[in-house]
Amino acid sequence: MDHVSIFDTTLRDGEQTPGVALTADEKIEIARQLAALKVDAIEAGFAASSKGDFNAVRRIAKEVRGVQIAALARAERGDIDAVVDALKEAESPRVHIFLATSDLHLQKKLRMTREQALAAIDDSVRYAKRFISDVEFSAEDGSRTDPSFLTEVVRTALAAGATVINVPDTVGYAQPAEYAALFSKLLAEIDGLERIVLSCHCHDDLGLSVANSLAAIQAGVRQVEGCINGIGERAGNTALEEVIMALRVRNDFYGVDTRIETSQLATTSKLVSRMTGIAVPPNKAVIGSNAFAHESGVHQDGVIKDRRTYEIMEGSTVGQAGTRLVLGKLSGRRAVGERLKQLGFSLPDEQLAEFFVRFKELADRKREVTDDDLIALIAENTRGIEQRHFKLSFLQISTGTRLLSTATVGIEIEGKGDVEEAATGDGPVDAVFNAIDRACGNQAKLISYRIESVGTGKDAQGAVTTELSDGEHRVTGHGISTDIVQASAAAYIDALNRLWAIQPQNAEKEGAVVL
Repeated sequence: MDHVSIFDTTLRDGEQTPGVALTADEKIEIARQLAALKVDAIEAGFAASSKGDFNAVRRIAKEVRGVQIAALARAERGDIDAVVDALKEAESPRVHIFLATSDLHLQKKLRMTREQALAAIDDSVRYAKRFISDVEFSAEDGSRTDPSFLTEVVRTALAAGATVINVPDTVGYAQPAEYAALFSKLLAEIDGLERIVLSCHCHDDLGLSVANSLAAIQAGVRQVEGCINGIGERAGNTALEEVIMALRVRNDFYGVDTRIETSQLATTSKLVSRMTGIAVPPNKAVIGSNAFAHESGVHQDGVIKDRRTYEIMEGSTVGQAGTRLVLGKLSGRRAVGERLKQLGFSLPDEQLAEFFVRFKELADRKREVTDDDLIALIAENTRGIEQRHFKLSFLQISTGTRLLSTATVGIEIEGKGDVEEAATGDGPVDAVFNAIDRACGNQAKLISYRIESVGTGKDAQGAVTTELSDGEHRVTGHGISTDIVQASAAAYIDALNRLWAIQPQNAEKEGAVVL
């Protein structure tokens, strides 16, 4: 076999994730998306576990086409009957029988001898074959089963007619080399095993489920069982999207691939996340929101020149938006300039250098600088006047629910130097405006004051607009900052500068710009 089959158990083992309970309609929707993803088999549920699960398996078997539908059963005839009944309308049904085989499970959980276990395996597989030709047997806790007894277990299931034999690492205990050696031993010692499908089913208790699955593939396994987003019992199951893309990207190493439509991976991941309520971590491999994001200036410079410098696959391959340059305090000028070009702004090198200084100042205050932030900075940069008669050198406020708001400001006034003033007000913004009026000798009236958010989140910038009038002229000032008081002060001083520049006696001085 030159391909690896993907056996998706999101609807069975994945639903065993604590806190997850899917309705039949939700299971149908996920199953249809899994079919669009082109998994080879969907384990729809544990038919004998409840009436709800039975009905969900039956609906999936009836309504979802183009994919094999499996259901789980203990090594008991009653469970197998439930699976056969639930799958009777499936295009391609499979019975999945399991029995624990480690001495720990046999003695402590099942109270069975090894001989009784072998008899149950033989009887259940033969019984299932009467109704459905495709029968998978799983040796639960196989990785902790005595290797010599595991060989007997596999021989018994094979002789009884199993078409797929699964050796799970049920508790995530195995190590990659150890797990691969287990399959190599079985293939070497059991005649005919190479003619059926060997399967692996790993859990992530030690963070090795994907590594163990890939090691098993190297040893000859040709079916991988797991869940979308790696959900499941305890620390979860093998994250199928990671195995799929490891085989696709490193086909040169593994020499096998899957039939998966990888462009459906992100869509499938989002659907499973939404239905289960389990969020995907941003740094999750392949389908995390940061999987194709770059913030470091060095990395951004590299991907701008050639995406392959820091990306081993294209985002579109897995249904992601693709390369995303996250602008923050580590970003370089090249990345900022590139993003501005994408937004429609092309700045000469000198202006970009000046803009980059302002960008860095903002990035030191914000975790991420968004497109809205960049546009606001551009607007702020282009609307400002050349001559700045008043400049804010410092600002200090004191406010509270039982305190009178006070503000102290330092204003650098051209030709006069620094002027410091303090004032009180009805809230911190009013106090700041009053202090600025004192320092600048302003007699103009505040006509309007507006503030709006730039972007979202608690670190979003506040964009403030002020309008001042001296009775003859009316001007608008703008300010933007993550601190709305600072943004307000900047907008107020911007308006004062504009007003000063257009007054006739000042317009003639020092080339001030008349607006």
